[in-house]
Amino acid sequence: MMNLVYFDLETQKGANEVGGWRNKSAMRMSLGVTYGTARQGYRIYLEGEVEALLQELRSADLIVGFNILGFDFPVLEAYTVFDLRDLPALDLLRDVEAQTGRRMSLESLARATLGIGKTAEGVQALRWWKEGKLLQIAEYCCYDVKVTRLLHEHGVRHGEISYFNEQTQRKESLSVPWKPS
Repeated sequence: MMNLVYFDLETQKGANEVGGWRNKSAMRMSLGVTYGTARQGYRIYLEGEVEALLQELRSADLIVGFNILGFDFPVLEAYTVFDLRDLPALDLLRDVEAQTGRRMSLESLARATLGIGKTAEGVQALRWWKEGKLLQIAEYCCYDVKVTRLLHEHGVRHGEISYFNEQTQRKESLSVPWKPS
């Protein structure tokens, strides 16, 4: 059985605090969350445990996330000399964007496909960081990992996910080439 590692992280700083989106590595990780299919459970990593997080990611058969190539991996670049782009990864956002030509939110895909949404937004996690509310960040990040996992598993099982087309005002299906593990 493949060890799929579902992954998400939150940051200490926003783009406006580090001179823009091109400086993602300066945002610093507040915490990261993984769900490993081999262990059938979640793990929460604080910034001081980033080496253990990187080790888990390096040992995965496949890392699955939402915008991990465009956001999470660039944030982690500050912590390693290892090129994270060499890791086996499936970025659900990149896959959807490649097929539709549009960036869609995890929230919109999860609502249309699963009937569930997110519990908060990333800007709220930044506020929680500044307030020292790590438990709230951990809960939010764990839930995002769960939603990502459920969306991916649905796509694997059914060969498609759904989204709400704002132009037609209809829910539409999108074929996804995600293979079973």
